[in-house]
Amino acid sequence: MSEILIRRAERADLPALRDIYNHYAVNTSVNFDIEARTMAEREEWFAQFGTRGRYQCFVAEEGGRVIAYAGATRFKEKEAYQTTIEMTIYCAPDRGGQGLGRKLYTRLFEALKGEDIHRAYAGVTLPHPGSVAIHEAFGFHRVGTYAEVGRKFGKYWDVGLFLKDMD
Repeated sequence: MSEILIRRAERADLPALRDIYNHYAVNTSVNFDIEARTMAEREEWFAQFGTRGRYQCFVAEEGGRVIAYAGATRFKEKEAYQTTIEMTIYCAPDRGGQGLGRKLYTRLFEALKGEDIHRAYAGVTLPHPGSVAIHEAFGFHRVGTYAEVGRKFGKYWDVGLFLKDMD
């Protein structure tokens, strides 16, 4: 295994980011998209990220291959929510449970230090022990559950809402 590089996501990473995301959209209950996202949709999503500020995205790269990513995104559209962010993290299907999420969140939270952020939230489809564990390791705590909020694969799924104080 070669060295893992954690770096800021670039537009050239979009095909890999889309492919990682789409695996979970089509094959798992991890997110509630049912169909694969197009490149145009992922470009629109990627446009929110900057090199500074509240909304940033980092990738883990190994041997020139993007194998995971983590980002801080807008929580909701209304202006009063500006100091709140939502976290997202995905690993390539063959790379989960190898510490990539920990490396990515460490770098992302370092980059967010000093930004005007009061709270970070993460929604986790339950059960998903790996995702719960990484969020708890970074100081998130569960503040509630949206019961049976999403239907996928003929089943209703709960989503745990996790909160991290940022100031």
